[in-house]
Amino acid sequence: MKLSFRKIALIFLIGLFGFFNFLNFPVKAADDSDEIKEKIEKYEDKLEDVTKELQQSQGLLQKTTREVMTTRSLIEKTSSEITRKEAEVKNLNNRIELNRKILSEYVRQVYYNDEESLLVRLALGEDSLGGILGNLNQSLGIKDRILNLLEETKKSKEELEKVKTELTGKKEEHEELLVIKKNEQAEIQQDVRETQITLAEIQQKMSKLRSTLSAFLGKSFTIDDVVKEVTYASGKTGVRKEFLFAVLDKETDLGRFTGGCTYKNSKMGATNEKIFKGICDDLGYDYKKMKVSCPLSYGIGGAMGVAQFMPSTWINPKYAPRIAAITGNKPANPWSLKDGILGMALYSKDKGGDKKSGEHTAAAAYHCGSNLSRTVCQNYANSVISWSKGYDDYF
Repeated sequence: MKLSFRKIALIFLIGLFGFFNFLNFPVKAADDSDEIKEKIEKYEDKLEDVTKELQQSQGLLQKTTREVMTTRSLIEKTSSEITRKEAEVKNLNNRIELNRKILSEYVRQVYYNDEESLLVRLALGEDSLGGILGNLNQSLGIKDRILNLLEETKKSKEELEKVKTELTGKKEEHEELLVIKKNEQAEIQQDVRETQITLAEIQQKMSKLRSTLSAFLGKSFTIDDVVKEVTYASGKTGVRKEFLFAVLDKETDLGRFTGGCTYKNSKMGATNEKIFKGICDDLGYDYKKMKVSCPLSYGIGGAMGVAQFMPSTWINPKYAPRIAAITGNKPANPWSLKDGILGMALYSKDKGGDKKSGEHTAAAAYHCGSNLSRTVCQNYANSVISWSKGYDDYF
């Protein structure tokens, strides 16, 4: 997924160089980094718990939202069915009324007209008694059919009224359920909002702690400082700015490993320790207070500054002297933003990173030095190349 520069800059700035202008205060190298690391670990545990809680709440919210939608759909369906039943009842009422009128008119004609006519005809001898009775029976049969139809219509109406009453009851139940589900939805939404606020607060606190942990010389850097020095180093070496940004981002791991240990607990080894003390002496720093990266699960610590140079690599004639010759900073300072990023660019160039085709190898070498076929080296290089694409929008 391609990240926008806005997101990348925010992550990079918070994680690697600390606060923006509103928190631009110096942090001394003598700060208790172990205490800060312990706080970060506690916040990380809490962040994990809160994230899980947020995911659960969001899942429950989705479930409740679906239930609300389903209940609304049931109410609409039931309302439509009630409307149809009401129309059918109305139609049956009309049929009942019509049948009543037909029956009433028919009875009136039979009993008031036809019977009199039949008696006259019988008296005059125009029809036989059997014929007259037959006609009368036929009239009575029609009447019975009308009465039966009227009775059936009434029964149908009663059944429809019963169904309508049942549907109305179901609709009321659905409406009550909808109220309950909407209340549940509102409560869960509030829980989600509160959890998101808590999550943001934890992330903010972690960012502050990481920024404190990664500041060495009583100075913090803004994103403009970084852009300036990356552009400078790129211009001097031909290494792409996007690549340098990605390496910086990867090397610091959002500010966690730029200075969490002292030389004693970094496991840097005797050779690097001796060189480290010499570098600090040359720069006028107290080597006991200067912080370096902590050891990784698969290697030693002791890397210095934002570019994470090991002491033995930094004093190599290929780097510190060349950096000093270009920047004019003598001796070159691994904790200097300008010197550190330029050193990173020079190292990358020496490994073929000044050409896009050589960036993958350069990235792997920057992390591992040698034996680049190891999985950890290849994964690191893959990440750098992927992340570098995210900076295209800006540069």
